[in-house]
Amino acid sequence: MRAAPGQSGAMRGLTPILPVLLLMMVQACAVAPGMSPVPAEGEDTCGARAQVALVGQGATALERVLILGQVRLLRPGDAATMDHRPERINFLIDGNERIARITCG
Repeated sequence: MRAAPGQSGAMRGLTPILPVLLLMMVQACAVAPGMSPVPAEGEDTCGARAQVALVGQGATALERVLILGQVRLLRPGDAATMDHRPERINFLIDGNERIARITCG
């Protein structure tokens, strides 16, 4: 089988599984059953628990909230540094552009 013009053989082999990979990335940001959408009280080093009302809202809700300090938004497929900053609040946005979880680090 020949590759389409401008498409390498490796890319042609990936084309059928791309939808599956995209679905896996979207689900990676979902909150697992039984998992709290915010850190436990003793683990909240960034003030995430104060923002619990934002969980489930659209990501644009963050435009109306003043959060002093370091903030990071992570969407499915986003690259993120692995440095742990306990004072930084992370908003994990799901594939529907909703705030799925809030973490520290």
